[in-house]
Amino acid sequence: MRELRSEVLVLGAGPAGIAAAVSAERAGARALLVDMQAEPGGQIWRGQWNKATDSTARRWLSALRASPVEGRYGLRLVDVPAPGEFVFDGADGPLRVHCERAVIAAGARERLLPFPGWTLPGVFGAGGLQVLAKNGWPVAGKRIVVAGSGPLLLAAAASLRSLGAQIVLIAEQSGWRDLAAFGSGLLGTPHKVVQAAGLWRKLIGVPYRTGSWVTQALGDNEVRSVIVRRGRQIVQLDCDALAVGYGLVPNTEIARALGCELRDGAVWVDMHQHTSVPGVYCAGEGTGIGGIDQALVQGEIAGCAAAGRAELAATAQRRRRGSERFAAHLRRHFGLRAELRSLAQDDTVLCRCENVAFGAAKACSSMRDARLQTRLGMGHCQARVCGAACEFLFGWGAATPRPPLAPAGLSCFNLSTSAENPQEPT
Repeated sequence: MRELRSEVLVLGAGPAGIAAAVSAERAGARALLVDMQAEPGGQIWRGQWNKATDSTARRWLSALRASPVEGRYGLRLVDVPAPGEFVFDGADGPLRVHCERAVIAAGARERLLPFPGWTLPGVFGAGGLQVLAKNGWPVAGKRIVVAGSGPLLLAAAASLRSLGAQIVLIAEQSGWRDLAAFGSGLLGTPHKVVQAAGLWRKLIGVPYRTGSWVTQALGDNEVRSVIVRRGRQIVQLDCDALAVGYGLVPNTEIARALGCELRDGAVWVDMHQHTSVPGVYCAGEGTGIGGIDQALVQGEIAGCAAAGRAELAATAQRRRRGSERFAAHLRRHFGLRAELRSLAQDDTVLCRCENVAFGAAKACSSMRDARLQTRLGMGHCQARVCGAACEFLFGWGAATPRPPLAPAGLSCFNLSTSAENPQEPT
């Protein structure tokens, strides 16, 4: 098995990971940046590496290019056999990385909730359809309903519309009072006001309804229409696709595999982004959903701290307070309503990998019990979809992940090492 050594290993090449790796190098440490995608940028800066259109992306990606940070992309983390030791798999086979300190910058994923018809072809995650469309999935001329909760809905709808889709409706489950309070809370951050105004300009003429949510998707072999509830009003809308997502949830699998403490579903960190595990830091959405500003400032702090020069992040520490206020503002006004817990029927599929119905899962007492009784969460995605849904639906905590953390060849688990002839430090 190939081996590498690095002072600081950064797991995830989105905004937080890029900021952490660049900052660690600036602070005097050698950094290795690893991501499962083919190029840096993460989901939010997808496709920006070769031609950045976003000014912030351009600045940080240029800084990464100019930095001595070593990047290894197209690698999936599959095992953490010992402290400071990480095993990856990729097109060139397995790779074992030894590091002195690690920064987790694994980002977040969409929260998907079950409802009748959500497994029909044509039903997508809001962010998932946005990514597919950016990568060439044809949406021009298609009637699309966008539903769920959070600012991601506007971004997804604007992106889909720019590619020729007809947005039939944007259904936001939060009420208008929360939306008004959220909007007024942005007045202290002018750049976010500008961003929001830019999105709304792209969506002029698109129906937008607050206090609304999809209760059912209808169709035979694919979605043909959806049922939308708004208070006591129920309407049926014809569509060719449904893009639905109920905000984001932190990716905590790596942190849990390392034994890091979680609080309220996110990784606990101190003021230097240090987790409860010595030598392990976390930055970005893994510490709680807060947007790109929070990700970048936490990445800077974590990179400097992991390099042993936490004092270099004094300016970032001051900026951090503003990003934390925005994160709290986001959570306060886009909390999910209780009615969403009653959308699924007993025969509605909850775990798509193992075909476990909602009724079978709700008869269990915990995620562990559900795994033992029904195999819920034991399929290909390893509870990345149904686990977050169960957390909201039943209040269950996440189970500790076991290796492999991603599908991998047996060669990744060969215990023999090439310690006699290790490669030079990166």
